Amino acid sequence: MDLIQKVRDRKRLSQEEGEALYELDLYTLGELADEIRQERHGKKSYFNINRHINPTNVCADICKFCAYSATRKNPNQYTMNHDEVLNIATQAVASGVKELHIVSAHNPNDGVEWYMGAFRKIRAKFPDVHIKSMTAAEIDFLHRHYGLSYDEVLDLMIESGVDSMPGGGAEIFDEKVREYLCKGKVTSPQWLEIHQKWHERGKESNATMLFGHVETRAHRIDHMLRLRDLQDKTGGFNAFIPLVYQKENNYLKGCNFPSGQEVLKTYAIARILLDNIDNIKAYWATSTINLALIAQEFGANDLDGTIQKESIQSAAGAASANGMELDDFVALIRNSGFIPVERDSLYNELHIYA
Repeated sequence: MDLIQKVRDRKRLSQEEGEALYELDLYTLGELADEIRQERHGKKSYFNINRHINPTNVCADICKFCAYSATRKNPNQYTMNHDEVLNIATQAVASGVKELHIVSAHNPNDGVEWYMGAFRKIRAKFPDVHIKSMTAAEIDFLHRHYGLSYDEVLDLMIESGVDSMPGGGAEIFDEKVREYLCKGKVTSPQWLEIHQKWHERGKESNATMLFGHVETRAHRIDHMLRLRDLQDKTGGFNAFIPLVYQKENNYLKGCNFPSGQEVLKTYAIARILLDNIDNIKAYWATSTINLALIAQEFGANDLDGTIQKESIQSAAGAASANGMELDDFVALIRNSGFIPVERDSLYNELHIYA
């Protein structure tokens, strides 16, 4: 069957067919992805009012692509205490934030209680705020460093008030690429196992893919298909987020940094391949806001959120350090021809800016 017709017939594609999608011209690929996007979401583009908190940059693991960790090119170590984290959360909630996205480095100095205690304090003071926290990489770190099983860490998270998991730490699932990028960190099977266990507890999570470094197109397709396979089992991923690699201030060499067209093709292919994941997020902190807005025409239906402050991507060159004002965010989506829709963290619609 002709590849384009197979996509239009909503037939599942194989690894080889997924790779072949990259050979289509950009506009054909965009049209195919947009047809699927409009079937599912019409012209709605989702965002949330969120605040990123990164409580420490002290990390026991060494990833070549990371500019955030204080153990490598960033010599300025910091670790917040619980009251500092709570103060940031308090200011964020007072400004209208509904989701706290809390992701840290893998700090070997402060123990499991440093992680869980912060969640409990936030939950006690703000019972309605959504806490999205603990990547699979962080969970694996606590498992390795403190001898806890994955189940024990996940149960502690739930008891401490964590509502959903971000998708970080996935990077690229291909084992050889992963060994080069982040040897010693959570493996691909472990990342998938952790998310499966989280989903089996009735919880939802995001899934990510870091691309535009040393991986090939085939590696990207393989990554997406592994996620599709797990989603068939659990249904727990609420969004897929292709993260564009940020190239400043790190140790990764020999990268094939993607063109804007390559980034847009990757969004479009994600929308076509991942028929069982509802939302494709163009995370503007890594793609730039301009490309994220264009990505709405290439299958993406979510732009993440206002962020307020972000430390990990901006350390590597992204223009996301101070987030974005709500009015500006809404205006940009509206002016690009889409309908801005504020959502909660689980994609329930809160407000449509018609």
